[in-house]
Amino acid sequence: MAAIALRSPQYKSDVADTGSPLSAKITITIDSTLRYTLVKATSINETMLWEISELCRDYINITYNGSYTAETLAIVSVLTSHASTDGSGTALTTSTITDVGYDAYGTFMEGANPTVPFGSRPTWLISGNPDHTGINDEYYIYAPVGAASEIPYIIANESMGYNSYGANDTQLNGTPAGIRMNIVRIDCSKYGDGNKITFVNKFGALQDLWFFLKSVNTTTKKQEQFQRNIIDGNGSFNVNTHTKQDFNTLANTSITLSSGFYPEWTNTWFEQLLLSEQVWLTRLDPTNPNATQYVPVNVTKNNLVKKTIVNDKLIEYTFDFSMSFDYINNVR
Repeated sequence: MAAIALRSPQYKSDVADTGSPLSAKITITIDSTLRYTLVKATSINETMLWEISELCRDYINITYNGSYTAETLAIVSVLTSHASTDGSGTALTTSTITDVGYDAYGTFMEGANPTVPFGSRPTWLISGNPDHTGINDEYYIYAPVGAASEIPYIIANESMGYNSYGANDTQLNGTPAGIRMNIVRIDCSKYGDGNKITFVNKFGALQDLWFFLKSVNTTTKKQEQFQRNIIDGNGSFNVNTHTKQDFNTLANTSITLSSGFYPEWTNTWFEQLLLSEQVWLTRLDPTNPNATQYVPVNVTKNNLVKKTIVNDKLIEYTFDFSMSFDYINNVR
């Protein structure tokens, strides 16, 4: 069993090396339901090769409403060869492959068929300090004083989970057993309580990334306009009536966040945020300060110049996020 990264290609193969095969077939069962049956021509000793990630990823649905839910897929791929041309009849060869699908990706240099978390497990499903010297100084998160949340992990059977930390915790030692998560507390009271961005990271897990410094909110609009005829039947007009009439007004809100100062090795967190396809902002409800909203946003930043201590002294990023909806409700 493997924890496969479905944002990257995943190839399944077997050799049709028995009898006189004329067709190759793959069936893909996702969460106990048969979803796909694909057939193509083959011949003796030919490799039957299939790419399944795009098909499987259609069935993974990660959402965030303040709750951290592990979203993965149980995938069973069965590869067979057949003497018929349409994949029917008794199988000549059979190969069954069981995987757990994650909404994750690998990089080109990590090679084909990437798996989560691209190393040993169990472990935390966030990127750690690559220059750590011991088991207790690899994993860190940075959170405001008094903030509580959850951190994703993976265990030996490829299962994902989330472990909670409290408002006053400075470390976490639960699952995964024996691997410490260090919680660095940041006092951001000068700029409020900080802004929490939650995104699907490289490993297909929900990760929090706090922006500790100032935030700027912006509202923009676009609209059409036409010249209106206001002459009445008597050849006069009302001076209180618009002659340039606006219509089809659309508005969007956005927020600009400053991260505050992070260690250089956390560059990879901001890169993963840039590349994430699902991002949420946690904020207070503007109409009810006692309620919290979890707002879907889109990262509008298109590039990331990785900062270093040598070049920049301090590692700080500014990100622009647009709300993933029009401000004026027009959902029909």
